[in-house]
Amino acid sequence: MDRPHRGPAGPALARGAPMTANQPGTVNILEARGLAKSFGETPALRGASLAVRQGEIVAVMGPSGSGKSTLLHCLAGILVPEEGEVWFGGQRLDTFGDDKRSALRRDRFGFVFQSGQLVPELTAEENVAMPLLLSGTRRGPAITAARKWFSVLGLDGLQHRRSGELSGGQAQRIALARGLVAEPAVLFADEPTGSLDSVSGELVMDLLTGAVRDRGTTVVLVTHDAQVAAYADREVIVRDGRVSTLTGTMP
Repeated sequence: MDRPHRGPAGPALARGAPMTANQPGTVNILEARGLAKSFGETPALRGASLAVRQGEIVAVMGPSGSGKSTLLHCLAGILVPEEGEVWFGGQRLDTFGDDKRSALRRDRFGFVFQSGQLVPELTAEENVAMPLLLSGTRRGPAITAARKWFSVLGLDGLQHRRSGELSGGQAQRIALARGLVAEPAVLFADEPTGSLDSVSGELVMDLLTGAVRDRGTTVVLVTHDAQVAAYADREVIVRDGRVSTLTGTMP
């Protein structure tokens, strides 16, 4: 990763100490600075700013339509803001072209969405291996890497099942494994328990937080559920397209 940027937030970026497992560092790996984004005549973000430390789990909360998912999509390079800056690892992400942002999402970022979005024609292990296959890893090593996650996430015996043969909780754990299989620097999770019952949701969050803390993975978690947000190190709230701290300390 490139040396941290020393721009307007330079001191916070430059003073990082080495991160230990299970403890966020002090280096800001990801930043949004003054983001504005509209859809037609409707503004979604109005000067939204957020800094996320390396290894930190941040829960982004807010009412429906507040802009929280738009913020996540800008941080992940899925959307490009009309104003403001997005920084990842010392690089200004919002200036990248489509191909470079796609490569970054493939190689450095992982994703878990509310519905899981598994490919129904593929087996569970093929779904998990997909990010590796898309990045050019040969099928054999990719499947081997994927299979390691089945025991980690309590999915042994489900490797050859397709999505129609899985429960909602099982499918979401497969989606979590897919998001983590390439060892991403940042995992973006958009309402990862939104379609699950409370018991399945708690299991997914227990497994998610345990897996990312063991690996020092940074997580940006969008949720409307206070019980899910409680798993995070810090909670922020998006309202009317702006971000404010709800709990915890800003880096």
